[in-house]
Amino acid sequence: MSRVLLIGGHGKIALLLEPLLTGRGDHVTAVIRNPDHESDVAAAGATPLVADVQMLDTDQLSNVISGNEAVVWSAGAGGASAETTYAVDRDAAIRTIDAAVAAGVSRYVMVSYFGAGADHGVPRDNSFFAYAEAKAAADEHLRASGLDWTIVAPSTLTLDEPTGQIEVDADAPSKVSRGDVASVIAAVLADDSTIRRTIRFNEGATAISEAVAR
Repeated sequence: MSRVLLIGGHGKIALLLEPLLTGRGDHVTAVIRNPDHESDVAAAGATPLVADVQMLDTDQLSNVISGNEAVVWSAGAGGASAETTYAVDRDAAIRTIDAAVAAGVSRYVMVSYFGAGADHGVPRDNSFFAYAEAKAAADEHLRASGLDWTIVAPSTLTLDEPTGQIEVDADAPSKVSRGDVASVIAAVLADDSTIRRTIRFNEGATAISEAVAR
């Protein structure tokens, strides 16, 4: 059994991930901001923890993370203002990375997106620019942290039924179901060959466990 702290525990991917992890015996603490979501998280098998990561400092986040064996960042501002996007997707994410270092929790999985990076190419006047900049900064901070990190970078998310199959390291983004993204996160947590790798993927024809293995 592994103890996993899942930040952003009421997101669409998170609610699909929680039963995958608890079903194989992991203990999942799901951090959520809205107490109204506790019952949904509990129904998915996780233990809800109400905390607003945007408002917590590094020491407070370290206390939240302490005692776990892995952190999964699946939170996001969800299309809010640029100011909120930077506050959550960049600043809060970076604080949780620093908090994981301080707490001695070495395994950290970041949910990012296929085109993330300093060369994301999103124009400054595009509404996606703040998110692209925020993810680039958070991902780079994680890579430099010394943690046992994996960055999960799916292409365009869909609500299609999961297939259990993906294509890794394609030249261009396509699409992938949120259910398959959840399965990828579960797979990388169980596979140390994914440590210090960025895994970009689309829907595909290779079984997920095989596709993510080095």
